Amino acid sequence: MNARADEDRWIRRFHPAPEAATRLVCLPHAGGSASFYFPVSRALAPQVDVLAVQYPGRQDRLAEPCVESIADLADAVTERLLPWADRPLAVFGHSMGATLAFEVALRLEQRGITLQALFPSGRRAPSRHREETTHLRDDAGLVQAVKELGGTESQMLDDEELLRAVLPAIRSDYRAAETYRYRPGPPLSCPVYAMVGDSDPRASVDEVRSWGDHTEERFELQTYPGGHFYLNAQAPRVVDAITRALTATSRTA
Repeated sequence: MNARADEDRWIRRFHPAPEAATRLVCLPHAGGSASFYFPVSRALAPQVDVLAVQYPGRQDRLAEPCVESIADLADAVTERLLPWADRPLAVFGHSMGATLAFEVALRLEQRGITLQALFPSGRRAPSRHREETTHLRDDAGLVQAVKELGGTESQMLDDEELLRAVLPAIRSDYRAAETYRYRPGPPLSCPVYAMVGDSDPRASVDEVRSWGDHTEERFELQTYPGGHFYLNAQAPRVVDAITRALTATSRTA
């Protein structure tokens, strides 16, 4: 497989914006797919060139084995982003995607690429550990846990055929997120704009505030009404916050 075809498996560019000053990389939550960010891409184009990452093991990559550790997934995503780093990159990640975004940001900095901004959403800071074992539950228990969070994909879990197709990726992603352990190191050199729902059972406001410990640059915390998937109802406000942050950071770059 040539490099371009491999890149196309990972990157979805729903609304190409070749003249945009910034590229925003969007990393999905556990069990999520790149299409979750289609509305975000549409809302930000053409001012921002949105790249949504498609993990293995779902949708058109269903036949591929899932990646079961954040470190391995971060290594793979970082490599696929390097060809897109010809202009400033920012990264948005929700839930598991926020932890992944942090690890990708670290790897990019090791390559000499500092993000314009990091947007972690619905996830406690890497240094704030919780012991979680959802990935060890039986299928019924895993499905129940996903449904309780109320994501858009939870509706698919009532369809037996779809359930069989998506459950391996959900379990694999939960395993990656829940077995992740932060390794202390230098803070990031980019601004961090953290976001969370004020009633998120998976990430308290206090846990999300600790993202400020992971940057030597500007830190802001924004709370929104809602739970773990506050994004679904608050999308216009989130898009506006991203736009304002990217405008501010481009002026100071």
